[in-house]
Order: sequence, then structure tokens, then C-alpha cells
Amino acid sequence: MQPDHHKSTSPSYQRNLLLPFLKMLTDVVAVEIAVLLAYYLRFYSPLTAVFPITKGIPEFRTYFGFSVFLSLTMVTLFNYFRAYRSRYFSSFNQDLAAIFKAGFLGILVAMSGAFLYRDVSYSRLVFALIFVNINVLLVITRYLYHKIKDHFLRKGFNSIEVCLVGTPRNLPRIYAGLKREKTRNFRVVGYVCDGELPELGLSRLGGLADLEDLLSRNGLFSGLVIALGQEEHHRILNIMAAIEGKNLELFYVPDILDILTSRFETLEVGGIPFLQLKTVLLAGWQGFLKRFFDVVVSAIALFLLLPLLAGVALLVRLSSPGPVFFRQKRVGLDGIEFEMIKFRSMRSDAEAQSGPVWSVPDDPRTTAIGKILRRTSLDELPQLYNVLRGDMSLVGPRPERLHFVEQFSEYVPHYLERHRLRSGMTGWAQVNGMRGQSSIEDRTQYDLYYIENWSLWFDLKILLMTIIEVIRGENAH
Repeated sequence: MQPDHHKSTSPSYQRNLLLPFLKMLTDVVAVEIAVLLAYYLRFYSPLTAVFPITKGIPEFRTYFGFSVFLSLTMVTLFNYFRAYRSRYFSSFNQDLAAIFKAGFLGILVAMSGAFLYRDVSYSRLVFALIFVNINVLLVITRYLYHKIKDHFLRKGFNSIEVCLVGTPRNLPRIYAGLKREKTRNFRVVGYVCDGELPELGLSRLGGLADLEDLLSRNGLFSGLVIALGQEEHHRILNIMAAIEGKNLELFYVPDILDILTSRFETLEVGGIPFLQLKTVLLAGWQGFLKRFFDVVVSAIALFLLLPLLAGVALLVRLSSPGPVFFRQKRVGLDGIEFEMIKFRSMRSDAEAQSGPVWSVPDDPRTTAIGKILRRTSLDELPQLYNVLRGDMSLVGPRPERLHFVEQFSEYVPHYLERHRLRSGMTGWAQVNGMRGQSSIEDRTQYDLYYIENWSLWFDLKILLMTIIEVIRGENAH
């Protein structure tokens, strides 16, 4: 099927309704199958030998009624977690957090309703099986859903044509991000900017002053992606006024100033209103929750991975002369240095001649086993001890050496804000491809976004995305 570009550039409510509806339909099917499978496993499978049936086999219609209630509950929760928003910016990684949150809360709500219904005695084992089945099936169906959706989007079906609007500093970064986005939600047809950007390989449609006239006669695109700098903020209201009454979609990419001022608290002191623009991060229960999560997960991981850690340590020892572990001073919380531990993946004298430098792809200083460790990120596992000790967190801005911190803080705005949280083994910047030689300015923006928008669910999402990235082996060296 060839993509219908005429439809994609005209108003189409169907494109924002069809895919969310299909996602909702697959969720209902997954829930119904989860209940049916749990019923079968409990009452008709070999599991009955382990958990004997003592009160007879109930009619399935009793559990079918429960499945309908559970389906409605799950759909309501998914809608609350914005899992049925339009296809834009909706990915499998983004859906994972919603799946586990809705799965946990959904079974609790449904169980509460079932126990209040006194006419039927439901099996607690069935509820446990339903909970497991729901999470497994929803992950599978969502994965398949996104694979099929992404296949059609890559072929241009139902993609949206957009024009980039911004400054010469911002547009290359935004366009690079759109090209990295594998599902190809957007097809960029040109850009509007006060300056030529031949490196983009796109048509320049005019300058910012020409935008209003361009919109009045536009037939090339159906959306705008705006990435203006601080000095151009006044133009945003003009752009919104220019598209008033037009069926154009508007996407705004915030700059660093927007991120840093996105959250504030209002206080009243002696009848005087105060705006609290900055506060101590993760104070009170939030800090306790993050630290408790770090300690529990790192302790369990170290225990379970002990045979793997011992095996890797032996390989490092046998592969090249030098210590098993590589210890290096890094700057962490509150700008305090700590000793970060990794499995050694380079020669012992790797920086004897060059001094402090970043690693690069196919770095000649890397040992044979070190290449494998870096590709699989196994060299990072000893940092679980740093997490357990309190030097680091599982998720947070990646720590740098003092040499680089002093350099970056000179020219990267708000770079030192990264030290308001414990450094992390992984982070929002890393799972978005900001590793190795990527721009430190871009990394900092991602780190600051994470700092301002932290939640435990955000941490879980990043950890899941990290596992996927490690399996793929992308951007690792």
C-alpha cells in the first residue's frame, strides 16, 4: 500500500483515533486471555497437583464477569496514565511504565471489588495468576502493536509532514533527533530560520519574519516543530496567532531556560507571595524512597550476579597484566569526589601519555576482553557496590572527572546543577543515545530534565530502557 500523502497533510481525526482504539482493543483482549488462562491453569492444568482443588470448580461465567470488570478498570487506568494518547511520542519503552503501574493498581482494584461481592468466593491463586498473566501478555501485545505500527510509519503511512522553525543553534540538534527517532512519526519537508543551514540537506522556506506569510499560503506541511532560543521567545505568541483558525499541529521543543523554570512553588510569608524557584531535591520521603530502592535493588543484583562477577573478574585477570578493577575519582553529589569502580577494560597505562581523555569507538587502548565488556556494559557492574555504599544511584547523571567538570562548567550553562543528585549508573541522557562523544550541552539538558522531573516510575522506565539498550548494544564503546 502506498502512503496517501494528501491525507497526511489534511486534517484527519482518524489518525489520532484509530491507533489509540486499536491499542485499547488489544489491551482488552490481553486482559480477557489473562483471566481465561489463569482459570485454566488453576482448575484444569497440572498445577492442580501442586495446589489441590478443595472447594470444587466454579463456573467460568463467574470469572468472566470479573474479567469484564477488570478490563474496564485497566482501560480506565491506562487512560489516566495517558497510554491512549495520540500516536505521537508513543513508544514501547514509554508504555512499559504504564503497563506495570496499571497492572498493579488494576488487580488491586478488581480484587477489592470481587471480595466485596459476597455471592461468589474467588480463588486467591487465580488472582495471582491473573496478575502475572496480565503483565506478560500486555508487554507482548504492546510490543507487537508497536512493531506493526512502526512498520507502517517507516513506510510513510499516516506520517505527518512538519516544518522546523528555530535558530541556527537549535535546528541541527532537533533534526538529528528526529532522524534518530526510528518510528518516523514526522517527515520534515523544510525549515524556517534566520540563516542558511546547508548541512541539514533540507529546503529553507524563509526566515522567521517570513513565517506568517508562509503559513497563509502553506500547502507543504501540516505541523510545525518550534525550537527557538531564549532571545526569540517573543515570537512564539506571534506564531500561535498566525496559525489560529488553521488545522496545523504545533510542537514546541523547550530550551534549557524552559526546563529550569518549569517547576516552582508558591508560598505566602507574612501576606507576601513568594515564588520558590529552587529547593533541595528529593528531600524527605522522596529521598528516602529513591535511596531505599537503590539499596534493595543493588543488594539483590550483587547477590544474584556474584557468579557472573567472579567469572568476569577471572577473564580480566587472565587477559592482560594489571588489576581486575579500574578505580577512578569522579565528581558526584554536591560536587564531592568519590572513587568509582569498574572492571578494567583498557591497558593499565592507557592515559600515561595522553592524560585524561574520553574513550572513542574502536579505542586502541582497549583490551580484547575489554571490547566485549564495553559492548555489553558488563564493565559497569561493579558500580552496584558504589550504589550500595551511597556514592552513586542506579539512575542519575553520569559522573565525570574533576578535570572535565572544571572544563564543562566554564561554557555549559547550569552544568553544575547535575550534582544536585547522586550520580547514576545509567541516566535519561544515556538511554536517549547521549553517550561517548555526544555533545555535552545536549547531555546536560537531558540530565536537567531528569532532575526536575524525577519520580520512581521515571527511574523504572530508564532502567527498563537501559536493559533494552544493553541488549541492542548500541552506542556502547
